[in-house]
Amino acid sequence: MAYLQFSGQNLFDGTQFLGPDQVLITTAEGIIKAVIPLKDAGENVQELNGIITPGFVNAHCHLELSHMKGIIPEHTGLPDFILKIVNERHFPEENMLEAIAQAEAAMMQAGIVAVGDISNNALTTIQKQQGNLAYHTFVEISGWKPAIAEPRFANALEVLSKFRLIEAAASLKPLKNLSNPLKSSFSPHAPYSVSSALWQMMMPHFEGSTVTIHNQETPAENELFIKGTGDFVRMYQAMNIDQTHFSPTGQNSLPSYFPQLKNAKNILLVHNTTTSEADMDYANQLSKQNSQDLYYTLCVNANLYIENQLPPIELLRSKNAAIVLGTDSLSSNHQLSILAELKTITKNFPTIPLAEMLNWATLNGAKALQMESQFGSFEKGKKPGVILISQIKNNQISDQSTVNRLV
Repeated sequence: MAYLQFSGQNLFDGTQFLGPDQVLITTAEGIIKAVIPLKDAGENVQELNGIITPGFVNAHCHLELSHMKGIIPEHTGLPDFILKIVNERHFPEENMLEAIAQAEAAMMQAGIVAVGDISNNALTTIQKQQGNLAYHTFVEISGWKPAIAEPRFANALEVLSKFRLIEAAASLKPLKNLSNPLKSSFSPHAPYSVSSALWQMMMPHFEGSTVTIHNQETPAENELFIKGTGDFVRMYQAMNIDQTHFSPTGQNSLPSYFPQLKNAKNILLVHNTTTSEADMDYANQLSKQNSQDLYYTLCVNANLYIENQLPPIELLRSKNAAIVLGTDSLSSNHQLSILAELKTITKNFPTIPLAEMLNWATLNGAKALQMESQFGSFEKGKKPGVILISQIKNNQISDQSTVNRLV
């Protein structure tokens, strides 16, 4: 069997840098065989100018919104952004399918191998069943009015069944352990868009699953739960949604809803731009009590696009939070690129070590999606993808850095 051998300026294994004197050995298909010292590798080593890492994991994406690239202007604020999504997302299906295919191809070119993807419909099944990338599809459920809880949940069940069909078909393929896995689960959209009735319907389905939720993306979210006022109330009024069923909790949104995630195995809190230390302490304590793995998902370019605000990354780090990275959608980002997210983080938080950020982008993301058996690290038998990050300056990613898929 022919093997490929790679060495670079440095080799990152998913957890740490191993140094420039190490060689990664894979099969032609990309299955990891070993990491050995350069002096023992013999001939035929591809010596590359850049950092070699496992493929990136995009832990939060909305592939179905790819047709909305450039439609919504920047810095609208989240409530007005949502209004535009609701009112302007409807395009001819052929246009949406073409945009989905193009967006997936761009993610592959950007070194992404696995995706946590939000789906409100089954449009992305056509692309996902091709097996180009691994996906955990989060079938998203929303509905602020209690009266629509039953039809919304019934629709989500129908969408989930379509994803489960393509998962079953994929599992029958030869060498399924080496194919790109497809998984799916229910997830609530956000605290401000799920009624108590809808929470009760979906909670039993969280058992053992990975669940994601948009969390504290804007100050208006906390204001809604503390006082029952603010921009979300204005948004409900613009959408003719009655909110008399809702009573403020007098607390931030996170402690107001987090107990309803108690059955999940993994929890991904997405955005977190206004999450406080007290919120984190509460969520960390409760998730530990329930034997859950809690991840904080950063989508910094989308945060800047919508709210022109960054999440409290140093607070997350000080609390030893498990951080993962996402891109959000092309309606809120200029590209679906984890490298672009790393560039923005580096620019705004230059003291964060590169190894730590690469861990967020690889192994942490794989663990969050329960895909670490294949992705995230260079361990024997895995097929995590192998990428090269070039144009590294002073051991940091620069604006000129690029990424290329090696296998």
